[in-house]
Amino acid sequence: MQQILPSIFEGDDFPGYDKVKLSYQQLHTIITRGKRDWISAIENQKAVYVITDKSNGKLYIGSATSNSGMLLQRWSSYVQNGHGGNHALKQLVVENGIDYVKQHFQYAILENYNAKIDDTIILQREAFWKEVLQSRSFGYNRN
Repeated sequence: MQQILPSIFEGDDFPGYDKVKLSYQQLHTIITRGKRDWISAIENQKAVYVITDKSNGKLYIGSATSNSGMLLQRWSSYVQNGHGGNHALKQLVVENGIDYVKQHFQYAILENYNAKIDDTIILQREAFWKEVLQSRSFGYNRN
């Protein structure tokens, strides 16, 4: 007699940097289960990313540099506390709870770079996207 063991869904395979669009729950699964293809794809990547609050359309533009521990470390901090240390997101979590983030936030990569690119380029691109997407005026960016 054979038994079929249930397989645990561990999320979709890494689709490529230009196709990353994750809910909080998907990101949580990737980080907590250590999904190898995702981890190897983002652990040494610098990036400019966007967090979208799907309940109101507000955006947060962030960056992952060598100073912030690359993309894996940045996104792990969002899974851990919902705000990653950002002031406006921290205030949102205090006011609405982590469940708000779990229900409404989506994470995507705007631009990705290898580890050798200078951090100042990443920070310049982050500032560019904040300007283009008006995330200081209408979103969660305060700097």
